[in-house]
Amino acid sequence: MRDSLAVLAACLLTSASGPSLAGPHPDQLDRLSRDLTPVGAERQGSADDHIPAWEGGLQRPPDDYRAGETHLDPFAADTPILRIDAGNAEDHAAVLTPGQLAMLAAYSDTWFLPVYTTRRSAAFPQRIYEMTRVNGATGELVNNGEGVSGVAEGFPFPFPENGRELIWNHRLKYKGTGSRRDLDMVAVTAEGKYQPVRLHIEMLGLYHQPGATLENIDNRLLYWLQTIESPARLAGSLLLVHESLNQALQPRDAWVYNPSQRRVIRAPNVAYDNPSSAADGLTVADMADMFNGAMDHFDWVLTGKREVIVPYNAYRVHAIDGGFDNIARPGHLDPGSLRYERHRVWVVEAHLKPGQRHINPRRTYYLDEDSYQILVAEHYDERGALWRYSEAHPIVYYEVPTLWTTVETHHDLQSRRYVSYRVNNRGGIARFDLDLSPAEFSPQALRRKARR
Repeated sequence: MRDSLAVLAACLLTSASGPSLAGPHPDQLDRLSRDLTPVGAERQGSADDHIPAWEGGLQRPPDDYRAGETHLDPFAADTPILRIDAGNAEDHAAVLTPGQLAMLAAYSDTWFLPVYTTRRSAAFPQRIYEMTRVNGATGELVNNGEGVSGVAEGFPFPFPENGRELIWNHRLKYKGTGSRRDLDMVAVTAEGKYQPVRLHIEMLGLYHQPGATLENIDNRLLYWLQTIESPARLAGSLLLVHESLNQALQPRDAWVYNPSQRRVIRAPNVAYDNPSSAADGLTVADMADMFNGAMDHFDWVLTGKREVIVPYNAYRVHAIDGGFDNIARPGHLDPGSLRYERHRVWVVEAHLKPGQRHINPRRTYYLDEDSYQILVAEHYDERGALWRYSEAHPIVYYEVPTLWTTVETHHDLQSRRYVSYRVNNRGGIARFDLDLSPAEFSPQALRRKARR
C-alpha cells in the first residue's frame, strides 16, 4: 500500500484559483471508522429498523460467480414486503417523492413499486476508502464550487456540507479505472413501440488511477468513447468525450464521427441541455448517469436527508432474458422486474441561476447516502410543472466492488414516453478492469477507428 502521507503531500501541491466554499475536516476523520461508513454515510440503521446498519456491503462475489458471467443475485430469495400503487400511495407519501407520486397517478392501472427488505450492499475497494479518508482532511471546493482541490482517487467530501459537495461526490464516484459496457437503449412511444439502439462504451477513469493527483491528470476526469452498433441508419457513429474536472477552467472536449460525412469534427454542444444522441429528444446531455458535466448554470441547494423508497439491488432486471422485449411496456418498464428498497438519501435541489438558460430550470436529485449515486431525479419545466422523472437502478458489481447503474430510465410525464438503457447481457458483461491508455481516446485514434 502506498504511503498515505506521500499521497497527501501530492494532493496539497494541487491548487486552483477562486474562493473556497468549504474547508477540510481533519478533526472528524475518526468518525469514518466509528459512527460513519468509510465514505461518510451513517453506519447505524433507522430507529424503526426499516433501514439496517451498514456492515460492509457486498465486498466479494458469491462463491459460485464466475467472472464474465451475468451477475448472480445475492438476494434472490427475497420477496416483496410491500406493494405501493395508486390505491395506497397517499399512505406512503412520507417515503415517496413527487415524481414517484406522479408516476403512480399517471399509470394508476399498471405501475407499482415492489418494495423489498433493505440491503445496504454498497461497497468500494479499500484503496477508495483510504483515499476518501485522506480527502476528508484536505478536500476543498474552489472556483465557486466549479472545481475541487486537495483530493485524489476517493470520494472528495466524506463530510458533505452543501449541494455542490454532494454532486461532486456523485461525479467522482469510483467506476473502475478502465471499463467497457454494452448497452441497449430504447426510446419507447406511448403505445409501447421502440427500435433498440445498441451502444458500446469504453471509459478510462483518470481520477481513479492509483497514484493520480489533480496535477498529474491535468484537470481530466475521464475519457469516454461511445460507438453505435445498430440500427443500420446509426451504425458506425462515434462520440469521444474528454471530461474535465474543473469545467470553469476548461470545458469538456468532444468529437463526433458521422459515417455519412466520413469525417471527425468537434462537437461543442455535448453539454447542458443539448439533446442526447439517439434518445429521440427524451433526454439532454447532462442527464446521463442522472447528472454529469458542468454545474455552473445552477445553484445547488442541500435541503437535507430523508428516507425514501428508491431503486436498489436491481439484479433481477440486470439478468433478465430477452432484453427489452420482456420488460418494455407502454409508459414504463415492467414493474414486477424491478426492486425498490427504503434507504436514506441526500436531497439536493438545482435552481437555474439568473441569466442562464436550461430547459429544466429546476431539478431535484436524491443521492444514496452509501454511494452518492443519484438514484432518483425530477425535472421541472419553465412553468414549474413536473416534466421528467428519472430512475437509476443499481447493482453492486461485487467483483470490483462498486455500486453503479445497470438500468437508467427517463420518463416524460407530459408525452407519456420514456427512454431506457441497460447493460446488454447478450452482448457482454460490463468490465471494470481493462488496461486502457489515453492514446486510445485521442481524436487521432477516433479517426483511425472510423476508417476501419
